[in-house]
Amino acid sequence: MNAKRVLVAYGSKHGATAGIADEIGKALRADGIDAVVLPADTVTDVSGYDGVVLGGALYAGRWNGKARRCARRNAEQLRDRPLWLFSSGPVDDSAEQRDIPPVPGVARRMEKLGAREHVTFGGAVTAETSGRIARSMVRHGKGGDFRNPTRVRAWAHHIGSELGTAR
Repeated sequence: MNAKRVLVAYGSKHGATAGIADEIGKALRADGIDAVVLPADTVTDVSGYDGVVLGGALYAGRWNGKARRCARRNAEQLRDRPLWLFSSGPVDDSAEQRDIPPVPGVARRMEKLGAREHVTFGGAVTAETSGRIARSMVRHGKGGDFRNPTRVRAWAHHIGSELGTAR
């Protein structure tokens, strides 16, 4: 039997969401799944995949534009295969304390595309993050890396086990 092939696509501005997508890809590959990790703005066809994980960074309560456009561009094909969505964003430990529901735009996309699940992971704003707002946040002690690789991997393994039983 051939390994399932899964696309992990992400919309990231400063790299934190890309790091989460890479972690998901590694965990899926550890489960024997052929996982391909790509920036969402490069994805034009998902027909060659048995499942898709699509994630986007959150900015001011909106999903990253590259992730939104990827979902729109591939909507018809995404509806025909298992789909999971994730967001990254809170620059605090709130994503560790409780499940954070998808922002309204992502919730609408979930419904439209028939996504199986959505999870929000903590984000990161560090001294290496570019941009005036990021520098100001770090300067005022509001930055940090709140991504939890253990939680990301656990979610990816959950997806891997679901794909084992998916059509």
